[in-house]
Amino acid sequence: MIPNNEHAWRQRYLQSLTLDGKEHVYWSLKTLANDYQADLAHLPIITRLFIENVMRHYEDHGKTSAIISALFSGKYAAEDDIELFFYPSRVLMQDYTGVPALVDLAAMRDAVSLAGGDPERINPICAVDLVIDHSVIVDKAGSNLALATNRQLEMRRNQERYQFLKWAQSAFDNLTVIPPGRGICHQVNLEYLAQVVRNEQGVLIPDTLVGTDSHTTMINGLGVLGWGVGGIEAEAAMLGQPISLNLPHIVGVKLEGELQEGITATDLVLTLTERLRTYGVVGKYVEFFGSGIMNLTVADRATLSNMAPEYGANCGLFPVDERVIAYLQLTNRPQPLIENVRAYAIAQGLWYDAKTPSPIYKETVHVDLSDIEPSLAGPKRPQDRLALGAIKQITQAQIDLMGKSVTNDEVPHTITDGDIVIAAITSCTNTSNPTVMLTAGLLAKAAVEKGLSVPEHVKTSLAPGSQAVARYLDDTGLQAYLDRLGFQRIGFGCTTCIGNSGPLNSDLEADIEQQHLNVCAILSGNRNFEGRIHPSVSLNWLASPPLVIAFALAGHTRINLQKEPIATNIEGEDIYLRDLWPTKAMLDHTLRQVTQHQFRLSYQDIEKGDNHWQNLTMDNSICYPWDKASTYIQRPPFFECEISQKPIKSARILAILGDSITTDHISPAGQIAANSPAGLYLAAHHVSSADFNSYGARRGNHEVMVRGTFANQRIQNKMAAPQIGGVTRYFGANYSYHRDSFSSVELPPVISIYEASQQAISDDTPLVVLAGKEYGTGSSRDWAAKGCLLQNVKAVIAETFERIHRSNLVGMGILPLQIAPQDRGDVQLLTGREAVFIDLNHDLHPRQDVKIMLRDVDGSELQISAILRIDNQRELDYFNGGGVLRYIANTFVTKNNERN
Repeated sequence: MIPNNEHAWRQRYLQSLTLDGKEHVYWSLKTLANDYQADLAHLPIITRLFIENVMRHYEDHGKTSAIISALFSGKYAAEDDIELFFYPSRVLMQDYTGVPALVDLAAMRDAVSLAGGDPERINPICAVDLVIDHSVIVDKAGSNLALATNRQLEMRRNQERYQFLKWAQSAFDNLTVIPPGRGICHQVNLEYLAQVVRNEQGVLIPDTLVGTDSHTTMINGLGVLGWGVGGIEAEAAMLGQPISLNLPHIVGVKLEGELQEGITATDLVLTLTERLRTYGVVGKYVEFFGSGIMNLTVADRATLSNMAPEYGANCGLFPVDERVIAYLQLTNRPQPLIENVRAYAIAQGLWYDAKTPSPIYKETVHVDLSDIEPSLAGPKRPQDRLALGAIKQITQAQIDLMGKSVTNDEVPHTITDGDIVIAAITSCTNTSNPTVMLTAGLLAKAAVEKGLSVPEHVKTSLAPGSQAVARYLDDTGLQAYLDRLGFQRIGFGCTTCIGNSGPLNSDLEADIEQQHLNVCAILSGNRNFEGRIHPSVSLNWLASPPLVIAFALAGHTRINLQKEPIATNIEGEDIYLRDLWPTKAMLDHTLRQVTQHQFRLSYQDIEKGDNHWQNLTMDNSICYPWDKASTYIQRPPFFECEISQKPIKSARILAILGDSITTDHISPAGQIAANSPAGLYLAAHHVSSADFNSYGARRGNHEVMVRGTFANQRIQNKMAAPQIGGVTRYFGANYSYHRDSFSSVELPPVISIYEASQQAISDDTPLVVLAGKEYGTGSSRDWAAKGCLLQNVKAVIAETFERIHRSNLVGMGILPLQIAPQDRGDVQLLTGREAVFIDLNHDLHPRQDVKIMLRDVDGSELQISAILRIDNQRELDYFNGGGVLRYIANTFVTKNNERN
């Protein structure tokens, strides 16, 4: 009989497990499955982990039992109105997203204090790990001085931010900060932070997490369930709020066979990204199974899991097996932890081996690893895979599409269309994988021995994802060869992959602009969206680390590396890629030199930081001492913003955007242009352009970020066509229509989107944004929603939304409205001069139908239908509470008043 109260529930399902003479307890899935007469062995692992989480956080008999029954049966649809509350065991942050989250917590302390509450009660309830990894910029490269120079510049530029983080580490309980220069958050998580099974006061539980970065899914390769959420959701989770989910739609990806010699995990993940995007896994959960997973190392699996956001899935989970145990041993995890992982996984039916029955999935995709070929992706999206040999043709097609360059015979030409100006081994996707990193090192060694070098116009860089990578590249002797080709280490963190690529060699930006050149970047990253890598680079290619080096040697992408020579050495010998690629025997010999000792040395003092970090001073205070003169850290206004649930009347359109608008378009993370609203703001505050830093580094200052919203130089707003960039026309209260035809003479002037938003605020005019499919794809970036709120955007009306960004919009009190399919054609005809009326019921409910009326200035009207993409009751509570931040702050104040 299933227990019907919490006490009986605990008595029944909280069972003991003895390990090394010590008794632990755990919540028994096998006992629960037996009571529900369910077949645990054939359930997806993701489902089992969700069931354990629900079982552990018992609410009441009716609700808990209904959710568990639905999960066991699997007989539900995505649109079923069953809300699942998920409580992660920890939150992972990087500094770009971590700083604004902690700034919000600091502001929340102020708000609670002003309302008569106890500010010290504002602390993370859920454990938080913050790794400072996003702030290093490739200012200097191709030099043995690069590492030290970039580190010094990073500390100088980010001193205010880092002092704030040191204050936060001291002021907040349950927060761990990993100082800068130690590695990329996801790789540090994989190699050090993740436990697979956590021991919380004698209770063994799965290590689960959410992270303020899309690529949190990388940890799925270690058998840990986790995914990226927006900073707004993460703040709620930090403060004890559950993540509200619909019941999971799980797609099984069956891997069979083995990768052929010379094929890398990068080739595999680019192929999977293409296939799964085409198949359609957006918003679904992916789980890997099949005999082929036994042929992939944990590092290979992590590469596949890392790019789950690129193929559109919430996660890409692998099981716990002997490969996981071996990886935990290699990375120097404590032996008691490793024993807990094995024993718990076996006891809970989470262990995977050759005898394990295959789970039953609603959908299954089959992948034969032996079919994978050398691949790249680009030039603008990670899902646009192409075979290695096809890049020559695609490059020429892109050049033709974009238009020929402008030549000037009087000016000497250093580069031309299709030349590579950035070649970067970067990003946790690949730098976490010893196989591809050592293959790159061996290829570099062969290239040096053949007498090859990299052309001067190629900016080369190597950003290892952890200190362990640097140690094994040094210990194998391969770093010396990478150095000879210009791939010296430039820093430990996210660099080129997030747009921190720094200036090009020899001031090539001017040549590119003057000649309208279509030049290339090639990187071992996970994202290559337009304008992301470098504003001067139009063609961006993703590839494995060894292919990054191969193309750097060639100097351009107008080449088929499978048939044509990379270069000719000084002896006149044609050198082909096949001449440089290491054999399996060579690679296996080198891989045996990756040892536990390297990981032990790398992580033994990781939380200590270097002298730069240790010398930072900070105030010890409960509430943060805000400095009004700071251009990095300012108290945000979100607790004062008015968020209305009333019908929206006479709103104006701020922008009409197309498909695949990314969070990079909405809230850039890269360079701040001198003539942009953010650049002008910084200049007015006496910041030199050399110290502008990046939008990502300035996320603790809302004044910069609101000016950076929609400031991407390559965004295309139909209302300002043919001009591109963060500009629009404001059809505000003073705009009038005089003629029968809509001519350019009558159009308002083109101004920055920020300026238009300020005019709307002055006029007390609400704003809306119109967009096409996949609005908000890309990195989980809470400022893409926060910035819109501060620009007076009340609703985003789009054909479809990306999961994280949709949630962030709701969390900031902005309506995400999904246009009904039958009305999408009419919306595409809008010009921007229409006034928008959105009819909201007083009693909102999730996913309700909404009527939108658009009235043109000539009096004609168009009515369209939309779905309110507030997907569940918890999201509606946040929206009605004035946004998630105010909802939580009010909860703390209420609890404080009740205690008093």
